[in-house]
Amino acid sequence: MTQVLRPLSQIYKSEDYPQVLVGLSEPDDAAVYQLDSTRAIISTTDFFPPVVDDSYDFGAIAAANALSDVYAMGGQPLMAINLVAFPDDLDKGILSEILRGGADKVKEAGAVIAGGHSITDAEPKYGLSVTGAVEIGAIIRKSGARVGDALILSKRLGTGVVTTALKREIAEPGHVSAAVDSMSRLNRVASDLAQRHGAHAMTDITGFGLIGHALEMAKLSRLNFRLNMDSISLLPGALQYARDGVFPGGMMRNREYYQQWLETDGALAEYEFGLLFDPQTSGGLLIAVEADRAGELLADLLAHGEDAFALGDVIQGPGAIVVTKS
Repeated sequence: MTQVLRPLSQIYKSEDYPQVLVGLSEPDDAAVYQLDSTRAIISTTDFFPPVVDDSYDFGAIAAANALSDVYAMGGQPLMAINLVAFPDDLDKGILSEILRGGADKVKEAGAVIAGGHSITDAEPKYGLSVTGAVEIGAIIRKSGARVGDALILSKRLGTGVVTTALKREIAEPGHVSAAVDSMSRLNRVASDLAQRHGAHAMTDITGFGLIGHALEMAKLSRLNFRLNMDSISLLPGALQYARDGVFPGGMMRNREYYQQWLETDGALAEYEFGLLFDPQTSGGLLIAVEADRAGELLADLLAHGEDAFALGDVIQGPGAIVVTKS
């Protein structure tokens, strides 16, 4: 992707667009454009094919996923534009339910769907283009982690293996329900609490898996992230499916690319490697926060119903991921 985007960096040089605070020089979760001395807007987009069978749930999950980038930057969503691809020969009632799920989730976020665009495609796809707002001094980037920071993740991992089990028709209904609840939950509360407790850096965990997105933070912060495999909390059923090798194809693509920056201190089983690289849909926020404040943040997240857990810390290093075993 870096090679594909390189021509754009030759057309749009960051020094020519100082009002673009985030987006041209360093990759992040969303672009940020400065309006005046105190305010900026956040712009992001995301869409994908169905990950669950229920149309309403799919719409809600896709919307929560798209909104998440605004929360990862420390902002608040203002409005969204529907992005739809849908086959001509599929019941339009399905599309209505997808859009209803998305609309309900955007309303829950305190934002509004103000329009949209649709195309005909062989496979349904849905998502949003989202505009948000943020105070200049409140922007949270991937690059702000500091040595000694604790790392907290606001949602359990395992959506990739659970939804793959669903596609293979071997998933237990309770496992699917728990995954849907997690994927459709907004990262609004987690973002608000992270800001309240002085988070230094933040990103959401999605398609590149835990290792891929943690690595983005580590590289941009020019430090190593040390993760404890035994501290990672999983969705119900995820461990069982992982041990059975029920992984999406994206897991292996993530592993083939990102494992060059992965160091292990202790032997990991194959299924553990798989879980580290498992692509997530609408995952939680990975938060780097001062160690002295981490306990209060974690307690606050749990008190507000988040499935948060501490999974590691930030150490000196060139920008890699170190995975340990207790």
